[in-house]
Amino acid sequence: MFMFGFREPEVLERKGLDFFEPARPKPPEKLLGLHDLIISARRNLLSVWPAADYRSSVGQTRILGRQVILVNSPESVKYVMHTRHENFERKSPQMRRALEYLLGDGLFISDGETWKMRRPLVADIVHKNRVPTFGRTMESVTAEMVERWRTTPAGQPVNVLTEMAELTAEIIARAVFGNDLGATAATEVIEGFSRYQSLIDSFNLGYFLGADEGFPVIRGPRLRKSVKRVHKVIDKVVSDHLAGHGDHDSMIELLVRRQKRNPELGLDVNALRNEAATIFMAGHETTAATLTWAWYLLSNAPWVEEQVLAEIEKVTGGRQPGVADVPQLEWCRAVIEETLRLYPPVPILARQAREADRIGNIDVDPAALALVVPWTLHRADDLWDRPERFMPERFLGDKRPIPYSYIPFAIGPRICAGMNFGLTESILCLAILIQRFRVRVAEGFKVEPVCRLTLRPRGGMPVTISAR
Repeated sequence: MFMFGFREPEVLERKGLDFFEPARPKPPEKLLGLHDLIISARRNLLSVWPAADYRSSVGQTRILGRQVILVNSPESVKYVMHTRHENFERKSPQMRRALEYLLGDGLFISDGETWKMRRPLVADIVHKNRVPTFGRTMESVTAEMVERWRTTPAGQPVNVLTEMAELTAEIIARAVFGNDLGATAATEVIEGFSRYQSLIDSFNLGYFLGADEGFPVIRGPRLRKSVKRVHKVIDKVVSDHLAGHGDHDSMIELLVRRQKRNPELGLDVNALRNEAATIFMAGHETTAATLTWAWYLLSNAPWVEEQVLAEIEKVTGGRQPGVADVPQLEWCRAVIEETLRLYPPVPILARQAREADRIGNIDVDPAALALVVPWTLHRADDLWDRPERFMPERFLGDKRPIPYSYIPFAIGPRICAGMNFGLTESILCLAILIQRFRVRVAEGFKVEPVCRLTLRPRGGMPVTISAR
């Protein structure tokens, strides 16, 4: 069973000549009252899980009478995310309320008939068979970043989170919309979403006070401004595309064509904007965070970096890696998969029960909150060997985790539709950049992982970049 204890958490990090245990909040030990729980959750959702929760288990508690269930074993994850998916399909009121202003009824937070109609459509557009087509965009945009990085003065710190966000925003813009986003528009989206995350309250008190749908988010002037910055960019590229200025093979063009063949989909301009915004935000934010964490991990594990570089040289012979090389880049893939284990982009997957149910030996109330937590599941000491260590070799060859113990893209029918796109993008971007540059976390910077909507390093990640 999970308990909460609040204090400004100590950040644990440990390294040696041949091992690295990356940054994580020290688990609390004491119970706390509602006031301290709210403060802790609003500051960092990672800091509320005590040591007892870093083992596979199922437990429950109540917050102001609302039942909250921790679903933290492979069997219970399978039950909630797959076996009884239809009862636990809905994202939590907290997540829906937090994102509805930004994403409308986009696939990430929709459910019911809207989700059933649009999921196959979006899944088909980002299907793995289309990845080679989008891979050429990934190659060219990353090559452009290589040229830009060549002009970066050695030793001058840059925020690699911003760098990776600009890279992935440009890739997803060209893939979704078929035209260049540009640095100015990319900055507007990145800063707008970052500001949105900092302002949004992911602890919806109304839900715990008895409102099954939670309270609507107060749309103050700063929140409205951050949304306007994002929507302005996306609206322009959607409008440009509909006016004939987009690429024929872009994702949004495929949506438009599908709507013409199937008018019952109801993809009007607003729906197109919502789906485009969802693909855009999910596509650039999660991959940017994953690449940022990968640079941090490799910066502190030079023995892994040596294996990665040796493999790239063997596969490419010194030329730039391409999308066709990805299946042979096993160390690059293992680094990305281990990064996703340690720092899953969405570390808490919250679901709302539609009706009464039973998870393990726990009777579930209607409208209860079921929490599947990759952050703790991926670090459960009875499921993983030395779970706090960065060990990409655990994903090499035929080695695979226990089913339903590794879920960085969720699992079941609501598994991320863009999983193959995101994995290929992460592996390819990492391979192209690490072949040409040495990236090191700036000396003296203390890394703290923090989660509000997604998992990021607090304050970004200053690094130095030097050519190899």
